[in-house]
Amino acid sequence: MTAAPRPKKILATVSLAGCFGCHMSFLDIDERLLDLIELVEFHKSPLDDIKTFAKDCDIGLIEGGCCNDENVHTLIGFRKHCKTLVAVGECALMGGLPALRNFIPLKECLDEAYLHGATVAGTNPDRIIPNDPDIPKILDRVYPCHEIVKIDYFLPGCPPSADLIWDALVALVTGKELDWKYRTFKFD
Repeated sequence: MTAAPRPKKILATVSLAGCFGCHMSFLDIDERLLDLIELVEFHKSPLDDIKTFAKDCDIGLIEGGCCNDENVHTLIGFRKHCKTLVAVGECALMGGLPALRNFIPLKECLDEAYLHGATVAGTNPDRIIPNDPDIPKILDRVYPCHEIVKIDYFLPGCPPSADLIWDALVALVTGKELDWKYRTFKFD
C-alpha cells in the first residue's frame, strides 16, 4: 500500500519597496523549481501573474519594505491571507537601500526629486510635486515589514542566496527544521 500524496502547500510572493532582486534569487534555485512545483501551488505572485487572493495561502514570501500606503495595504493583505509570512532580504528585514531616505526629511526628498534635482530642469516647469489620489502616498519613512505586521521568519541577505531560499521553503513545506548551513550565509 502506498501513502497518499501530501497535499501541496499554497505559496504567494510579492515585491514591495525593493529591487526585485530577492525574486531573482528565488528564480536562481534553477532546476529545483521543478521540484518545488511538486511541493507547492503558486498563488498571487509575479511568477504566475495572479494579482488578487482567491484563497488563503500557507506561505507568503515578502520582498521589500514599506515606503508608501499601497505597500502597507499589500503587506496587511498578505498577513491576513498567509498562515506563515516570511520576510525575504534586507529591504523586508530592515528597509534596505530605500531606507537611506529615512535620514532626510520627506519634504526635502520630494523637493530634491521634483523641484531642485539636476535632472528636473525643464521637466517640471509648473514646479508641481505629484499629489494625485491615484498615486500611492509616500510614508514619512521606509518601514521594515515587522514594524507593520507579525513576521514569522526572516531570510537575511541582499538578496538571500538561492540555497537559503530553497532550504527555507523545503523546511516550511515539509515541516522539518531548517538546517542553517554555513554555505547558506557565506558572503565572501
